[in-house]
Amino acid sequence: MQDFLWENQSSVSEFILLGFSKDSQINTILFNIFLFLYVSTLVGNGLIVTLIHLDSRLHTPMYFFLSVLSMLDMSYVTTTVPQMLVHLVCQKKTISYVGCVAQMYIFLVLGITEGWLFSVMAYDRYVAICYPLRYKVIMSPWLCGAMVVFCGLWGVSCSLVYTVFTMRLPYCGPNEINHFFCEVPAILKLACADTSLNDQVDFILGFILLLVPLSFILASYIRIFATILRVRSAQGWLKAFSTCASHITVVTVFCGPAMFMYMNPGANASPERDKKLALFYNVISAFLNPIIYSLRNKDVKRAFLKLTGWGRTTE
Repeated sequence: MQDFLWENQSSVSEFILLGFSKDSQINTILFNIFLFLYVSTLVGNGLIVTLIHLDSRLHTPMYFFLSVLSMLDMSYVTTTVPQMLVHLVCQKKTISYVGCVAQMYIFLVLGITEGWLFSVMAYDRYVAICYPLRYKVIMSPWLCGAMVVFCGLWGVSCSLVYTVFTMRLPYCGPNEINHFFCEVPAILKLACADTSLNDQVDFILGFILLLVPLSFILASYIRIFATILRVRSAQGWLKAFSTCASHITVVTVFCGPAMFMYMNPGANASPERDKKLALFYNVISAFLNPIIYSLRNKDVKRAFLKLTGWGRTTE
């Protein structure tokens, strides 16, 4: 694999990431915005992981998956945002060939793993609402761990296919990537060869990695809503819908833009549109996740008040 990368590197040794704008004032504004989003993402998701670890009442399958999601989000944004911040304030906006390959692969591993994790979280909600008395038996620690490992293995294997099919192409110049990080659709525009096979592979993988998990999520929620409709208590309805609303919101923000990006033929792609879409599933989604889950979740609020000591006066 390393020899393969260095062989291709003989044509292009580095890439230039054009980012968002050439205007220094606009870049300064964007730097402050993205720095705020990045720090907030790390603090928010880090806080959720800490609360779940420290509060024994949050040691349940749902919060185990939420902690994994938060760790993925922190890693996800760290793969791209720090470099983007540096490029916003520096004249040199280059990334080495090997660095670009590494960024692409790690980004895909984390993104694909997160996409499949959403389907696991939907299944967890399905079991919790449809089979509440058997929930702890079905969602055993072993099964939860196995499902997370399954998501990770999908991420590792499919990302390797994406990366190898992308970087096997010759890149003989130009080397300017109209994006803020090394993402497959943007890289393919620079290839000095026919990319129709890559477009087909991307579409097939996009179908497997996006539509299949989404179909699992849809099937889970159809069963959930069918069960909810049989509940006569208004409070039961409210609790069930509240439990699912956070997950549906997060899935929509992440999977919707990713589907447009990776299931569109390369010829129809717009660089400016792609950058905006990438911001949604890379930066905005990771920033919103802790807000969505914490604001709608009494257990997380209670754990936070307990940790800070602010809730002692109300106990």
